[in-house]
Amino acid sequence: MTELIPSVTTHLAHQVGGSLGVVAAQSDLLAARQTQAMSLAFHIVLVCFGVAFPALVLIMEGLWLRTGDPLYRAIARRWSRVMLVLFAVGVVSGTILSFEFGLLWPEFMAHFGNVFGFAFALEGFSFFIEAIFIAIYVYGWDRLRARTHFLVGLPIVAAGVTGSLFVLSVNGWMNNPTGFDLVDGEAVNVRPLQALFNDQLWHTFVHMTFAAYMVAGFVTAGVYARGWLRGRRDRFHRVAMIVPLTVACLAAPAQIVIGDWAARSVAASQPTKLAAFEGLGRTQTGAPIHLLGWYRDGGVVGGIEIPWLLSLLAHHDPNAAVTGLDGVPPDDRPPVNVVRVSFQLMVAIGTGLAALSALYLVTWWRHRRLPTSRWFWRAVLAAGPAALIALWAGWTTTEVGRQPWIVYRVMRTSEAVTAAGGVPVAAIVLLAVYALLGAATVWVVRRMSRIPFEAPGPPPGPAAVEPAT
Repeated sequence: MTELIPSVTTHLAHQVGGSLGVVAAQSDLLAARQTQAMSLAFHIVLVCFGVAFPALVLIMEGLWLRTGDPLYRAIARRWSRVMLVLFAVGVVSGTILSFEFGLLWPEFMAHFGNVFGFAFALEGFSFFIEAIFIAIYVYGWDRLRARTHFLVGLPIVAAGVTGSLFVLSVNGWMNNPTGFDLVDGEAVNVRPLQALFNDQLWHTFVHMTFAAYMVAGFVTAGVYARGWLRGRRDRFHRVAMIVPLTVACLAAPAQIVIGDWAARSVAASQPTKLAAFEGLGRTQTGAPIHLLGWYRDGGVVGGIEIPWLLSLLAHHDPNAAVTGLDGVPPDDRPPVNVVRVSFQLMVAIGTGLAALSALYLVTWWRHRRLPTSRWFWRAVLAAGPAALIALWAGWTTTEVGRQPWIVYRVMRTSEAVTAAGGVPVAAIVLLAVYALLGAATVWVVRRMSRIPFEAPGPPPGPAAVEPAT
């Protein structure tokens, strides 16, 4: 009996040590995912402004070129300084993200970096083009002729869009990997263009581009709506509010159609993610949608059921079969309630913003005036933060809905995470960095906004422009 004690003790020690190792690994995985999510949540806001805000600046400058009204030029110049600040902050957060890919997910980069590295290289070119032309554009006020200065701004808009496209192509590839052959766990026979232009790219790219215009438009309009509600009804506030608000209100209704396209693509390529969207526990025909409620024990409890609607939306057939969560083993299912709540939050906010947009556009179309209700302008003020929440909820839906895969059905997230320690400490440090960076950005932009706006006169020298006839 005494001879068994050492062996039993050793066996227990191995079990306890193994359990502690599993717990430590799970803790590092959670910390890595939280760190990546925090970085993406910060950076994605700057991406939206990088894609859409230069276009808003150019629209304002284009109005000056068209009308000769110096107010448009003054607003465009004022906004261009904010554009420069946001770009600089985006450089910092984007650099952090690029390091995180290698530090947090080394196995992912080691196994598949040769597949999607081409897209990241092209994104780097877009970044440098954007940086060069932003510098010329901001420096070129009063130094370049008017139309030359406007043309300098076009590459900024183009580079912001292409940079977003190349990054989103990697995300699309992660959701439906293609362009390589997997041999003994290694990616070989790489076809970069096939990986770059994968079938998940286009709906993601269009959806994100319109979301960027909604975020930048509603946030910018909300800044001036705040002054409007405080009685600042001068022409400066009116013009600076109407242009971004109109752009955002044109984008918001279009997102309903684009969202339908994206959902049907998910239904075809990632049925488990779609099932998590709606909490569909079992595969069935005529699948319903539940508004609100909570997923538990294979179904939604406490929700409002709308029969056949999921089948209709996913396949445009009310009697179509929709794959449920039972289509894969439990270990291959995402955390359903996180995905489902995020999805419903995104859809609810998007629907509300589309309704607000419809009210604005119809009022303008029928009466050629702005809505007069203070409640409308309070809603415009709230639309900026709401659009940001919808943006974060949408990306939570996309990324958490793919779990437990970092590369869908090829590599699990747990297989890609770093084995090095200290990830929770790094997460805390990064949280402090983003808090300081965010606070500094807000402080600088607020200081710039407090510079008194003076009635503009005609621009000097070569930048002068004649009114269009």
